[in-house]
Amino acid sequence: MIIKQLSVFLENKSGRLTEVTETLASANINLSAFCVADTAEYGILRFITNKPEEAMTVLKENGFSVHITEVIGLIVPNESGGLHKALKLLSAEGISVEYMYAFEVGDRATVIIRTDSASQAVSVLQQHKMDLIKASDIYDV
Repeated sequence: MIIKQLSVFLENKSGRLTEVTETLASANINLSAFCVADTAEYGILRFITNKPEEAMTVLKENGFSVHITEVIGLIVPNESGGLHKALKLLSAEGISVEYMYAFEVGDRATVIIRTDSASQAVSVLQQHKMDLIKASDIYDV
């Protein structure tokens, strides 16, 4: 249930994100989900891929600063309050959400969540029968 997410730190300059995607494409590595955040000096590309270890290796070999963090993937109904139920459960257990990103397709939304304790978050959400994404559904095995 815990998914490996890669975070790449990028200088805020034109073409840097393109260099990352070119590096990954050349290695036949697919991006399943991603988000980009920026500050005045740098950006952070966070993404989930079918080959996290290989992606980390190829990016480091090409001079990118990259590390792996643990996230969880949650499926919620695409309706008012769909996400609220899960966040309420995590809050009640004292689990802090550091950040998240999401997308919806039809009647379901997929949410990627970074918490201060991925394993505890998985346990709480499973106890309440929440629908979590398995890493094996994403990774090439």
